[in-house]
Amino acid sequence: MANQAQYRRPFHGTQPDYLYPPYRSTVKRAPSQPLIILPQTLTEVTGPVFGHDDVKAGDNDLTHQHAGEPIGERIVVSGRVLDENGRPVRHSLVEIWQANAAGRYPHKNDNHDAPIDPNFTGGGRTMTDEHGRYQFLTIKPGAYPWGNHFNAWRPAHIHFSLFGNAFAQRLVTQMYFPGDPLLPFDPMYTSIPDERARDRLVSTFDWENTTPEYALGYRFDIILRGRDATPMEK
Repeated sequence: MANQAQYRRPFHGTQPDYLYPPYRSTVKRAPSQPLIILPQTLTEVTGPVFGHDDVKAGDNDLTHQHAGEPIGERIVVSGRVLDENGRPVRHSLVEIWQANAAGRYPHKNDNHDAPIDPNFTGGGRTMTDEHGRYQFLTIKPGAYPWGNHFNAWRPAHIHFSLFGNAFAQRLVTQMYFPGDPLLPFDPMYTSIPDERARDRLVSTFDWENTTPEYALGYRFDIILRGRDATPMEK
């Protein structure tokens, strides 16, 4: 068996290890040899990933992408994208994808016995502004079974993808909701050893951005680097 240290990331404890046996798929995909850092050319770190004109007004509203409105609790998810020194990360592409209110994705491989909502696709995108802020209007996702272990259920969550200016500058994480009783039983969440780091994946109720009589607000700030970085996926 290889040395366990090879599976660890920088700032061990604040990021999930590549190998975490309770999360079964990591057993097959964790590296069996020490990682090799490949040199990157200037094109790989500066080449454009997308044109800013491709992101349209309204792409961040997941509740008005179809003829009708989706079923479920409307929520406003907002926050800031920051570097390790608290400086805003401007003009970063933020994308989200999620299950519907019943815990179902509109994907052919999703066999969960829950209804598909024809008015909810579950994907959106936006750009951070000059202050690193982003905002989405969406539906609170439902929990769903995922077959990792006996009676395994994923807590309600929203996937986040963040792009810099090149393909080599992409990070992926997940946002959870406060008070979810499924969190202690979820290996994706518990794979992060440091409790304070795990807590950074849990959004907070946001009264300021709650829309009266329409949608509850949740805040989720994302820190990209350093010891206080938001945990990112393996």
